Amino acid sequence: MSQKLAQVKKPILKAVDFFCCSGGVTNGFKKAGIKVLGGIDVEGAYKETYEKNNKGSKFLEADIAKLQPKDLISAFGISRNMDDLVFVGCSPCQYYTNLKTDKTKSSESRLLLEDFQRFVAYFNPGFIFVENVPGLETKEESPLSYFKQFLKSKNYTLDESIVNAADYNVPQSRRRYVLIASRVTNKLKIPKPTNKTKNTVRSTIGHLPQIKAGHKDGKELMHWTAGLAPINLKRIQNTSHDGGNRLEWKDDKELQLKCYEGRDSIFSDVYGRIYWDYPAPTITTKFNSFTNGRFGHPEQDRALSLREGALLQSFPSDYKFYSDNMGIVARMIGNAVPPKLAMVIGSELVKRNRELTLL
Repeated sequence: MSQKLAQVKKPILKAVDFFCCSGGVTNGFKKAGIKVLGGIDVEGAYKETYEKNNKGSKFLEADIAKLQPKDLISAFGISRNMDDLVFVGCSPCQYYTNLKTDKTKSSESRLLLEDFQRFVAYFNPGFIFVENVPGLETKEESPLSYFKQFLKSKNYTLDESIVNAADYNVPQSRRRYVLIASRVTNKLKIPKPTNKTKNTVRSTIGHLPQIKAGHKDGKELMHWTAGLAPINLKRIQNTSHDGGNRLEWKDDKELQLKCYEGRDSIFSDVYGRIYWDYPAPTITTKFNSFTNGRFGHPEQDRALSLREGALLQSFPSDYKFYSDNMGIVARMIGNAVPPKLAMVIGSELVKRNRELTLL
């Protein structure tokens, strides 16, 4: 490579993070060297957390279904056909999850990918990143197949896969559908797993101080836990440390839940403790509740704290969440794309963008 060519620098990638939530993608992309212009989300409660943790990135509170291209031009200073622009479309879409949950509340969000496509069509960015629940690519009513057909019609090449965040240094088993696409390079590939030894719960949260259910400390650490009803405190006290579950007290008439009588084979993770020496289970928006999954602390008689959930999502230890409402903070954490997973994807985009300098 000549000295003159070596001095040529490809413009730094710029990104707009649709459905930015508390900034998981933004944080990871910034660490990968991408300039995130800002994020969009309908939840105004996320604004302070997003902007204070991601200096220089603007939060736009808006319903994407009602936004127009001119709004993004005004807010982020972008224009059409920018080769160095990344659009991120990681919408919360529990509607397509494979988990057997009530889809009523999430049904309104099932077409967010179509709204995202509208902006891709107008701006024609150089790169695209989409992350969602695995069910998105299999459900017949999913808009994903139409979105992929649209990308191909616009001369985008794409790569897609089901990945587990635990394979990318995230201390959590979190299977997700990932799609990356580009119209400026055909070399874009979802990175292979980056770690052979998976990060564990113990190595991630084992250093935090012991606390009791209902504990609430200062806002800096936010090692906050939900309280437990007396019956649930008794249940967790009767659940073995390091991976125990509700089957241990299924024959106890006082502790057994009527809804599970005779149904021992289903939902055994509910009211369970997580394991110390494995990645955590998927951190959902209800991870701070002992009754909503395997979210009991490995040995303390309580559910995971907000800070523990954030660390298991791979947020930096100094990432602060600005709300006094535990439910809102849990939603900020559970709905986020793990920053370390986003960093790996962002690094691939940066790598391919730099290669274009040599063309």
